[in-house]
Amino acid sequence: MNQEEKYIQMTTTPIPKLVCSLAVPTIISMLVTSFYNMADTFFVGKLDTQSTAAVGVAFSMMAIIQAVGFFFGHGSGNYISRKLGSRELSEASTMAANGFFLSLLSGAVIALFGIVFINPLSVALGSTPTILPYTKKYLGIILLGSPFMTSSLVLNNQLRFQGRASFAMVGIVTGAVLNIVLDPILIFGFHMGISGAAVATVTSQFCSFLLLIMMTRKGGSIVIRFKNLKVNTYFLKEIFRGGIPSLCRQGLASIAVIFLNHAAGSYGDAAIAGMSIVNRITMFANSALIGFGQGFQPVCGFNYGAKLFERVREGFYFCVKYAFVFLVVISALCGIFAPEIVALFRKEDQAVIETGTLALRLQCITFPLNAWIVMSNMMLQSIGKALKASVIAGARQGYFFIPLILILSKCFGLFGVQMTQAVADICTLAVSVPLALSVLNEMKIAAKTKEEVSACGK
Repeated sequence: MNQEEKYIQMTTTPIPKLVCSLAVPTIISMLVTSFYNMADTFFVGKLDTQSTAAVGVAFSMMAIIQAVGFFFGHGSGNYISRKLGSRELSEASTMAANGFFLSLLSGAVIALFGIVFINPLSVALGSTPTILPYTKKYLGIILLGSPFMTSSLVLNNQLRFQGRASFAMVGIVTGAVLNIVLDPILIFGFHMGISGAAVATVTSQFCSFLLLIMMTRKGGSIVIRFKNLKVNTYFLKEIFRGGIPSLCRQGLASIAVIFLNHAAGSYGDAAIAGMSIVNRITMFANSALIGFGQGFQPVCGFNYGAKLFERVREGFYFCVKYAFVFLVVISALCGIFAPEIVALFRKEDQAVIETGTLALRLQCITFPLNAWIVMSNMMLQSIGKALKASVIAGARQGYFFIPLILILSKCFGLFGVQMTQAVADICTLAVSVPLALSVLNEMKIAAKTKEEVSACGK
């Protein structure tokens, strides 16, 4: 399918059919990616509590690496989708090259500084003295894969924003499946322990990187070419505008995990392990929601660029409605079977199960609110409303979560740590509703004005 055929598809296909066709591959990609993130926790959980906690501590650094990847991926991808919507292919090709090569360089810088300062970095992330040796083993290897992790996320998002979600899915899912297969082989078969989990992750990331490079050369996608690299103020500004909400969301999420590790660490390694497990479980459930929203983003970008505002509004409300129903069902199931779900990861330690069970049930109470929160953030980001999108993106696990965990843990102890995310979700909803409605109303007025002008022309 060439670019003209893709334009017609994105601007004329009925919204429910279009969103679902693009969402299915992204949901699969997100679920499998989240599943292989959980795989490290699952297999390492068979070793000991310290290794389980170390993976949780290192995950906050992985979130920072991912934040950089999403920053360049969403920053370039949002711009690409709008330019394809307005039929400016040359501009889109230049942005694709900028996003990719800048992310590759940024990942290399992270790897270099992370490895040089591995000891203070591990402590800063929340490692206790008993966890520190395990964190250094795992994180030292993970950092080697930083350039491939950041650039893979860029390629994945650029393909997705071009409406080629199935191509993006191939690269991501293949790497994820490889990670899941390699984990038990390296951890137990080769007796590498926690280091084996890290090697499995880096190997899978590198394979995803290679496959995604291949996918950019298929089906009329924008090919990444070094000659298209044109780093200047204009393109950097556009990457910043489209990517800063993702950087806020992922970056602050990483900082939130660091605060969470330090707060939980006051109650022992079992508390860190329990909260780490809950983070992975909720991330898995949230990945389906994000995948659904990512199916909406290219639809949003294309149609906003083509000034088809009613299609953007229709897509938003369609996604919110069905996402809310899905999250209610998931929350009910997770709440009922919370002890059994947590025990899957660390059944040998009752303290881990008790900590995780209550935290998971508390989060399930407010989890359906994410339907509005996530879709609002994705819509605002896709249409270039960077400030409003950044406010929502950083609220749930940043502006609200960080001060709340400091306050609630001091007032209620471990229970305060367990309830923080639920309280942060309520606060975030209160902020996201007026921000999203204001833009939706603007588009409603713009669509009405466009219809009136068109009617007058006739």
